[in-house]
Amino acid sequence: MASRLIYTTDKGLYCEAGDFYIDPWRPVERAIVTHAHSDHARWGSRHYLCAEQGEKVLRHRIGADAQIESVAYGKEITLKDTTVSFHPAGHILGSSQIRVEHRGEVWVVSGDYKLDPDPTCEPYEPVKCHTFITESTFGLPIYAWQRNEELFTDINAWWEKNKREGKASLLLAYALGKAQRLLKGVDTSIGPIYTHGAVESLNQVYLHSGVALPETNRLSSMPRGSKFAGALVLAPPSAYGTPWQRQLNPVSAAFASGWMRVRGIRRRRSLDKGFPVSDHCDWPSLLKAVNLTGAENILVTHGYSQILVRYLQEQGLNAGTLSTQFEGEEETSSRESETAAEGGPNVNSSVEESSVANSDTDEHFYANEVQE
Repeated sequence: MASRLIYTTDKGLYCEAGDFYIDPWRPVERAIVTHAHSDHARWGSRHYLCAEQGEKVLRHRIGADAQIESVAYGKEITLKDTTVSFHPAGHILGSSQIRVEHRGEVWVVSGDYKLDPDPTCEPYEPVKCHTFITESTFGLPIYAWQRNEELFTDINAWWEKNKREGKASLLLAYALGKAQRLLKGVDTSIGPIYTHGAVESLNQVYLHSGVALPETNRLSSMPRGSKFAGALVLAPPSAYGTPWQRQLNPVSAAFASGWMRVRGIRRRRSLDKGFPVSDHCDWPSLLKAVNLTGAENILVTHGYSQILVRYLQEQGLNAGTLSTQFEGEEETSSRESETAAEGGPNVNSSVEESSVANSDTDEHFYANEVQE
């Protein structure tokens, strides 16, 4: 393996030559952030650096008073003895791979990424390097996503069926990134779209960042006693089975998540439908991404790292694991919940707030259930 240009410390991934951390899990002097999900962007560091497209989302997540600088994709900056640049990761709005060069040696930290097209963020850009640090959230051959066209055909058919039956369609999806991607893909002619406050607050951040989204209405803004038959309602998974959901009855609930590739998970959650869609790479995309970098060395972090490493080694690549505290796709964060709680005194609002007030559940929870 190459020299340790970037290595793990008790605070996170550290680059000594540049004296900075990438997605640190404890407060540090300078944090370079790949994207705004809470396992990668944590509160408390003195200075943050991110991609321009993700600045508003990051500020929403860690607070208006945070010292955040941003840089355009592809622009090189000098940090001590290193040259650093941000490159699109295709994960969520503003998500980035971090390229670090030191004395001719190039490392790339992928953060979280996907190769599938997503109109709510810049598409993934392969970056040539000597060492590639990659996630492996869905690093098993059983994970292979369907094409977007097929996915949204299935979601729209489920929504239309529920409308014919006089039901609301509750689509559970992670509030940051996944929900906005789904909104861009559904057929808005089927019916009205409502949102949980945790989703709506992030929709507004996306809109203010220049991402066009379909018209939605925050559910808690509707008069008490409103009926939602035929409507699509987007909410974080933590809202499922709570008092907040009762106002939607009769309702059909579905979960949009990569873990829905495993039938048993949907069954144990008592969901009516599961749509296997993720903002992470599936197995074929992970292998393709590794190949596109041309990297001589591959370091694998969160997810099924041992399995991916073993496969890459069998293909003759120099691969190993890198221990981190990253977790994969998240459900929601306490900060999103607090933001969702802001608003008027509508009676539905208090129900909505309580449903996610203490939620900090991550999608990796389901990883233990894949051996069905």
